[in-house]
Amino acid sequence: MKLGIVTPVAHMNPRFDPSSWEETGTVDDVVAIVKAAEQSGFDWVSCSEHIAIPESAAGVRGGRYWDPFTTLGYLAAHTTRIGLLTHMAVLPYHHPLELVKRLGTLDVLSNGRVIVGVGVGSLEAEFALLGHPFDGRGERADDAIAAIRSAWGQRLPHHNGPHYQFSGFIVEPSGLPRPVSVWVGGRTRRSLRRAISLGDAWMPFRLVEPELHKVLSDPEIIEQLAARSTPLELIFAPEPPIDPVGNPEETRAKLQGYVDLGATGLSLRFVHNSPAHFTEQIEATAEIAAVWAHRGT
Repeated sequence: MKLGIVTPVAHMNPRFDPSSWEETGTVDDVVAIVKAAEQSGFDWVSCSEHIAIPESAAGVRGGRYWDPFTTLGYLAAHTTRIGLLTHMAVLPYHHPLELVKRLGTLDVLSNGRVIVGVGVGSLEAEFALLGHPFDGRGERADDAIAAIRSAWGQRLPHHNGPHYQFSGFIVEPSGLPRPVSVWVGGRTRRSLRRAISLGDAWMPFRLVEPELHKVLSDPEIIEQLAARSTPLELIFAPEPPIDPVGNPEETRAKLQGYVDLGATGLSLRFVHNSPAHFTEQIEATAEIAAVWAHRGT
């Protein structure tokens, strides 16, 4: 079972009643928490992407989004092992080679720790502000994923897709020469199909256990998953935030429910009232995960 954290301070989502300490939390607080996650054996830390949130949408989405490329680069310099996940980079906001250069550079600097988390985006007003078309974003995103895979680790990348074509240009660095892991976000069946056909993992958001069970028990989805040459990672995000320190048994049962659904990884938010409390929650979760490992679950 892989574990990751939704990094505090860098993004405050009002849906999860963020702790008041995060309002004035510093990058030093973030670094300390990320180091604690690495020490406890967590597999990744994440940082989301939005460039400009309409004021009218901030009550649902929040307004603070640290730039993921800069933030993950800073965290890379303070860690040695933990994965660095863009959760999620909005594909239609970037040319694929732009992402390959930014994340490829980070991959070289971090010795191959980048996880490319991508989504198609859903905030139409932000698309309009940035001058990107909202319609057709799914098809462009599909081609962008294929283009990123074609270009990763290639000094002279080549791709000839329906939306992106390039050859004869040097992109250096473009990531270490390895099959980069691409995690697809979203909450629709289309996003799952995109993950099945183009990704290494599906990382849905705002889907609770009954909804996930309904999607994953669909015979068509089962058939598509079975047809893959490698298993698809399923990275689920339990809601509401968990409290393994204050209520370990309830937390264990809740997380076990996602494991029973087929989760191979969990993206976690915690109940927390200080950086120290956040660290305690990380350590308590690691103890639960150790029990799973001992049982072979």
